Amino acid sequence: MKTEKNGSYRLALCALFAALSYAVFTFLQIKIPVGADMTSIHLGNAVVVLAAFAIGGPLGGLAGAIGMSIGDLLDPVYFPLVPKTLFCKLMIGLISGFIAHRIGKISYSTDRGHILFWTSLAAAAGLLFNVFADPILGYYYKILILGKAAAELSLKINFFASGVNAAVSLLVSVVVYMGLYPVLRKESLELHPAV
Repeated sequence: MKTEKNGSYRLALCALFAALSYAVFTFLQIKIPVGADMTSIHLGNAVVVLAAFAIGGPLGGLAGAIGMSIGDLLDPVYFPLVPKTLFCKLMIGLISGFIAHRIGKISYSTDRGHILFWTSLAAAAGLLFNVFADPILGYYYKILILGKAAAELSLKINFFASGVNAAVSLLVSVVVYMGLYPVLRKESLELHPAV
């Protein structure tokens, strides 16, 4: 019964993080026009990393992928990028969760220095993946749609936007998790998530 309750609880948290990633991406973004295209600065990736720390990489990545893909689906500018968003956000969660939980074993530690180190490293790795994957996958897609010249301009601006997103998301996700960690530990909400 306890595992069933724990599984239901994690699914509920996954849905909550999906809604949060959608809201943060959709309503708290700064859009940057790139010719006929658009990119943005947002904190949606921070929610994905935070979810990976709190409920594990697979569910955290899934939450971010679903939430931010819904945001893409409902915005005509981003609508064609849904498959890229699904893949990239899932990978942010998987990478961050794997490093934090499997390698860093943050769920088993009470040492705040250890947890800070591994959450910082895990967030950096997941977000660094996105800094490269998001613009490069978008570039090849845009070559098909917009042509080579427009795709090259968009690639440079997307690298910049992804880098800014990664830096801000790294800081926000680690700071928020370190603030939530004592509460999660006290309430036993974060014990040994499935990685």
